[in-house]
This record gives sequence, C-alpha cells and structure tokens, in this order.
Amino acid sequence: MAIAWSLRRCVASLLAMGTVLPSAQAVYYKISTPDEIRESARTLAYDMMLFYQGNKTGEIPGILPGPPTEHKGDYYWWEGGAMMGTYIDYWYLTGDPSYNHVITEGLLHQTGPNEDYMPPNHTASLGNDDQGFWGMSAMLAAENKFPNPPEDKPQWLALAQAVFNTQAHPDRHDETCGGGLRWQVPPMNMGYNYKNTIANGCFFNLGARLARYTQNETYAKHAAKTFEWLWNVNYIDHESWSVYDGGHVEHNCTDVNKAQFSYNVALLLQGSAFMYNYTNGSDLWRGRVENLLNSTLRDFFPEGIAFEVPCEGRQGACTADMLSFKGYVHRWLAATTKIAPFTREKILPVLRTSAQAAVNQCTGGATGRRCGFYWSGGVFVDPAVDKTSGAGEAMSALAAVSSLLIDEVAPPATNTTGGISKGDPDAGSRSKDTFEVLAPVTTGDRAGAAILMILMLGGAIGAWGWMSLGD
Repeated sequence: MAIAWSLRRCVASLLAMGTVLPSAQAVYYKISTPDEIRESARTLAYDMMLFYQGNKTGEIPGILPGPPTEHKGDYYWWEGGAMMGTYIDYWYLTGDPSYNHVITEGLLHQTGPNEDYMPPNHTASLGNDDQGFWGMSAMLAAENKFPNPPEDKPQWLALAQAVFNTQAHPDRHDETCGGGLRWQVPPMNMGYNYKNTIANGCFFNLGARLARYTQNETYAKHAAKTFEWLWNVNYIDHESWSVYDGGHVEHNCTDVNKAQFSYNVALLLQGSAFMYNYTNGSDLWRGRVENLLNSTLRDFFPEGIAFEVPCEGRQGACTADMLSFKGYVHRWLAATTKIAPFTREKILPVLRTSAQAAVNQCTGGATGRRCGFYWSGGVFVDPAVDKTSGAGEAMSALAAVSSLLIDEVAPPATNTTGGISKGDPDAGSRSKDTFEVLAPVTTGDRAGAAILMILMLGGAIGAWGWMSLGD
C-alpha cells in the first residue's frame, strides 16, 4: 500500500512538472568507461569550483557564497562542509589532486577557536546538523586517507572526534521526547524546540563511522542508542521504513512532520551499513540496511533516477539546500556498497541510471555543459528558475558521476587497515556551548527551515497538502 502510494505521488509530481519526456542523450559528458567517467568528473569538478570564492584574495576559505540572511549569497555555512566532502570523494575516486590544497585550507579555516567546527561567526545559524556535516567531511578525510594537515594543525580524525564529543556531551541532550538532539545548538535560535532526523542522523552516522575506524565500543553504543531513539519517536515508519523530518519538544515530538527528504534516509542507510560492518555482519543491522535501502530506492529513485519528492514536482519549490541533496545520496549509496557488499547489485545499476540522467541534462549555459536540478526530464532547466546560483546542482552532478568509480577504490580505511590520520579521544574537551552574543535570527533557506516555516503557517500552503502531520 505504501509503495503504491509513493509511486503515485512521484508520477503525479512528474506530470505536474510536465517533464515526462523521452530521455535525451548526453551532449557533452560521456560515462560509459572509467576513463570517460574520470574525464567527465574532471570537467564537472572544474565547473563546480567556479561557484567557490574561498580560494580568492579577501574571501573566506571553506564556505560557498552566503548566508542568505546577510544577503551575501544562496548558501548557508553547512553546505561548504558538504562541498569539502564532495571533493574529498572526488580525489579518492579519480586520483586527481588538483583541489586538495583548496579543500585542506577550507576544512582547517572553519574549525573555530576550539577546533570543533563551531566558529562564533556562524552562531546565528548553528545547528547540530551543520556542525555534523563538517564533522562527517573530516571523518571522510580520515577514511579516504586524504593527505594529512601540517602537524601543528588539527588532524582529520581528531576533528571528527571533536564534533562527536561536543554532540555527545550531556549539555546537548535533555529528557524532552525521551532524548535526542535538538536541531539548533544555541537555545535562542529559531528551531531549538525542534528535534529532527538530520541532526540525530549526523550524530548517528558519525558515531557509527568512528566505531568502525577506532574499534571503540563507546561510539557504537551512542550510535545504536540514537537509532533506537529515532525509531521510538516514529521518525522511522515501522511499516514502510519511510524516514520523516522531526517533531517539536512542546508536543513531546508526537507531532511528527512526515515530510521526507532523501538525505535523511540515505544518511541513516549509510550509518547502518557502517554498523553492519562494525558488528561483523549482524542480522539486526543487516535488516536495517535492507529496509532503509528499499525505502530509499522506492521513494527517491522512481525509474532509477534521483528525484527529490517534496519539491521537485514544482519548479522553484526546492530550497538551495534541497538542490544539493541528490549528490550526497549518490555518494552515501556508493559508500554503502563498499562496507555492506550485499547491497552492491541493487545499488550500482541505479547509480548508473541516475548519473546518466544527470549528465543528459547538463547542456546549459554558454559552455553547453552547465547542469540543472531536474534530471528526470532530460532537459536543462536554468538554476535561475529556482533562484539559486546553481552550486548545489553542479555539486550533485559531480558526485553522481564520480561515484560511478566506486568499484575502483578500496573500502574506507580504519586505524588497523592503513588509516593515516591521528586521533584525539579528548578532542572537543575545551568546547562549551556558551553563546554570549547572538545575532538576530531569521528562518532561512537552510536544511529543515522550510519545514518549520510550513509548520508555523499551519499547513496553509496547499502545495504541501499531501504532508500528514500525524495519524
């Protein structure tokens, strides 16, 4: 029943957008062979870097132009961290080191004074998910054996541990809703009363990966407890395994917002795969991987092509955040095949079909190779339609193409399988969640913010009428 409903919803969205068209053929990018994939990824990486200003004199390393609340660009702080992760994977998969110095500079510049990815100038929009994305990129650098920073700088593994330790601290947890992280870190930020999947998903994912890398059971216990919490508050549907967005503490998180975003379920899938690997293939985690994978492919890959269900049916409805989700999903699915190999036969054909659809529509701009967001139609739609610069769209296409090389690389490293990054179990111990001066906060175009605005409007926006807020 749930499957049929989801498919009907996707078809309806496609029809509403008017893009049920025969698939076009890629004009510029070819991805039939590993050499073609590397060459296409190289060009996509070059074009994506044109959106980044942090390597220019007078600009800030690590961030994409923004934030929108200050009228500086389309992107919030977290998406810079996501971009760093995309390029770490690009290097790992293609072997091209062209951007390694840019990525190292960006990752180190944004660590903040306590080396925990809590820079004071981003306090006004600091969520656990924002910090988590930077921590996951640092973790990825350790797993991929990305070149280490200078010895007098914080190391990748230690940075990931710092993020985890600050989020595991009792100050971040309370008894409302039976536990779980809140969305925002500063209590005065809008969204502090919301406990959502993405904040807890980042913490779970990071804990699972640290457990596998270090073989420290403490990380695994935190990860398992967080997954159980998500299950117990019904953010993971007990029948369909659809993954929902979150709930409010004043309602004991029972007002479950059933919006589904692709990066929520894919993040839990990848984390579960790491737990499966860490537990030497336990039946519990294998079952969770299988169910979350089925949910991901069912809800977000109709016809085998990535499709962001909540907004893609209406051009201009996706936020700048949502326009980047497809890339993360491709990367996390690809990584899952390396640490839970039983998923390989189901995932890899979908990633290829989806990547082909992505490059088929990369025909825009003066170069004739600019990428848009709407992959299913096979026709380029200018990012201006969504009122963004197009960085998220470009990053997703880069990730989709480079992820096709996943079979050519080794699984993520650990400290016993060749990992080269130095850790610090006490990292983050100098951190403290004190926020003496808070800038005015505006609900923005960041991960989850659109959902809160909808809730504040009482569901009055008809386009979101399909969203159920509880049974």
